[in-house]
Amino acid sequence: MAKLLKLLQNEWMKLWHKKGTWVMVALLVVLTAGMMGLTKWIDTQRTDSMKQVGNASVEVSVGEQADWKASMEGELAGVRAQLADTSLTKSERKELEGEEKVLDYRLSNSIEPLDQFSREAMIMDPSGISGTVLLLAVIVAAGIVAAEFSQGTVKMLLTRPVKRWKILTSKFIAVNLFGILLMLIGYIVLVALAFILFKSGDGQYLVWNGKEVVEGSIWGKSFYMLLLSFGSVFVTSAFAFTIGSVFRSSSLAIGLSLFIYFMGSTVTMLLSRYEVAKYILFTHMDLTQYETGYQMVEGISLPFSLAVLAVYVVVFLVISYTTFVQRDVKA
Repeated sequence: MAKLLKLLQNEWMKLWHKKGTWVMVALLVVLTAGMMGLTKWIDTQRTDSMKQVGNASVEVSVGEQADWKASMEGELAGVRAQLADTSLTKSERKELEGEEKVLDYRLSNSIEPLDQFSREAMIMDPSGISGTVLLLAVIVAAGIVAAEFSQGTVKMLLTRPVKRWKILTSKFIAVNLFGILLMLIGYIVLVALAFILFKSGDGQYLVWNGKEVVEGSIWGKSFYMLLLSFGSVFVTSAFAFTIGSVFRSSSLAIGLSLFIYFMGSTVTMLLSRYEVAKYILFTHMDLTQYETGYQMVEGISLPFSLAVLAVYVVVFLVISYTTFVQRDVKA
């Protein structure tokens, strides 16, 4: 264990001594700030348009209230229509019944939902930063092993009096620690700008706790969404790590990983009508789908997705370790 920790420390120091690492951090901050700035601009344009609807602020207020109530009534009707389906699983029915309780409670007590451009809404859904973090983490994961071959340092690395699986483990852990750190940095920037750029909303975040409708925790939901959004970062990084260590090519690893990221949803949509769609990697990459309610494949749940992803990650790592441990040191 001591040797593994020493290796991990060395990998971490090597990673942060690279100029490119700090460029990645700066890029993450800039892109996150840009995303929040663009969102604020959209909110400003929307607010200006709403003010032009009526000459009096009372008319605008009444119109807004009618809009959200009509939207909630439509959602409630849709949920009740889904509940009429006798083929629903127990977990699906339970989730829909919770949604029904919340929607009915809002309408009965005139409690509007949080505005999508409110400070609370921005904080509750930090999943937007995962795309940038994924791209940066993939670059590191793809090159952390492949670079040893391209730079000619692999022979010295593998001839050290340390088991090869420990060397690979230290690199894999370093990659994921880097991804976690990027997620935290992006999250801090997002929250800070949410407080600076956006006003607190008048609505409430409500949840069904199994017994009654209560006000939910904004920060609890925020951290949960952050954790779910890290799933795609972790799995894609594991894939890039495998390709880079097996084929010794960081460019190939980055290219294939980006293909999975950008084309995954398209492949899932094309295969959604077939049973095989439940077992392909692309279907389960975005774990936030269970919170947003947008699922392209029916009949899957969060535990099922986690199980499928775990199998894929284990397969990736078995391939990586087998290849790395058995590789000729003179290669």
